[in-house]
This record gives sequence, C-alpha cells and structure tokens, in this order.
Amino acid sequence: MHRKGGCQPPFKTARWSFLLIGMFYGKQRYDYLKPRAEEERRVEEAEKKIREEQEKIAKALAEASEDTILK
Repeated sequence: MHRKGGCQPPFKTARWSFLLIGMFYGKQRYDYLKPRAEEERRVEEAEKKIREEQEKIAKALAEASEDTILK
C-alpha cells in the first residue's frame, strides 16, 4: 500500500537530519585536524632532511673506508 500526499515518513526526516549533522561534524573535525596534520608534515620534512644528510655522510664515510681497505 502506498500513501499519497500527507507528511513524510519519519525515516526520511531522520535521514536528512543525520546527514546534515554528519556534514557539520565532519567540517568541525576537519578544521580541528588540519593544523595538526600540517604541523606533522612540517616536522616529518625536517626529519627527512636530517636523515638524508646523515645517510649522505654515512655513504661518504663508507666510500672513504672502502678506498683505504682496497689500497
């Protein structure tokens, strides 16, 4: 049986309400987490530069010691 006219069933109203509440919550959560993620990326980039520099030094030392062993 289908109803014609009248009010919407409460399921559709609840569905739309929860959709809007979810969108609002998601926006708040995104705004909260975005600065933290940017800070993490900045720290990770700084650590990566340090790590690459250390690897470069280790490689240079390994090549230097390899040269002295072979000669």
